[in-house]
Amino acid sequence: MSYVMPVLNEASHVRDAVASLLTQDYAGPFEVTLALGPSIDGTTELVEEMAAVDSRIRVVANEVGSTPAGLNTAIRASQYPIIIRVDAHSVLPADYARIAVETLERTGADNVGGIMDAQGVSPFEKAVARAYGTRIGLGGTPLHVGGPEGEAETVYLGCFRTESLFRVGLFDENIKRGQDWELNRRLRETGGSVWFTPRLKVLYRPRPSVSRLARQMLSTGLWRGELARRFPEANGIRYFIPPAMVLAVFLGTVAGLGGLVQLALAHTPWLLLGWVPPLGYLAIVLAATASRRDEFRTALRFLVVLPCIHFCWGIGFVLGYLTFTRNISAHTGR
Repeated sequence: MSYVMPVLNEASHVRDAVASLLTQDYAGPFEVTLALGPSIDGTTELVEEMAAVDSRIRVVANEVGSTPAGLNTAIRASQYPIIIRVDAHSVLPADYARIAVETLERTGADNVGGIMDAQGVSPFEKAVARAYGTRIGLGGTPLHVGGPEGEAETVYLGCFRTESLFRVGLFDENIKRGQDWELNRRLRETGGSVWFTPRLKVLYRPRPSVSRLARQMLSTGLWRGELARRFPEANGIRYFIPPAMVLAVFLGTVAGLGGLVQLALAHTPWLLLGWVPPLGYLAIVLAATASRRDEFRTALRFLVVLPCIHFCWGIGFVLGYLTFTRNISAHTGR
């Protein structure tokens, strides 16, 4: 079995991620292939040091630096018939590989995956983790909130049959975010199956600041809008809810301000009805914040985190869907 992990500027997380692979209770032979991008934070020296002391760790160059290019480079360099994708922000429980391989063999699926179990350390990270794990945060898909075992649209990370990956042409390197969803789409369209099981739970460390979260959500939204435009038949209505909300709040605020002008001019202030969408959204955020008992610092940050996720993702979706970004890759990092 081969673990593949793209790595770029992950000095603070990659050691824990790799350590979780080396301590798996899977009984068969394995290798860890790290696709190293052009890092500037000490990641290069760190992964080379780990590879020097453990022959099971291999480092291959990912000169492009993007996630899909790194995944494909690592997959091509791997030797085993089963591939497990790993993220440098993730920590796998000790039984992950064993359960994943057992499920792959039991179901005959082409890809098996589970839940992205977001857990934070700081109050801000805890607020982000809570948003990820609630239906109002990221849409309530099984890979975020769980659900019954069975066939799925997509899953977090994934345990793949290597032959299935090569059958559909590996990851699309032109898609910088959402490449896992797009690959799973091709697997399903070519007669394969993607299987979700809640028994697979992967610890994920959220972004630690508003700026990094906003950049991540804008990037994800941009690419989701791009994918919705490229593959309209494969996208459910839930992907259009955040951009619709953003537009409703924006237009409602503009109309509401117009209503205040009408009121000042002694005209009938019918445009004040425009405040209904923004005030309704505010009520939803407040209700979501009050629905669980978090410590005060986490709850306070949740009031910022939830709109940050919704608005950055929604704005990104609109820009990506309408192709307002001529060079989308320039706005999305890797």
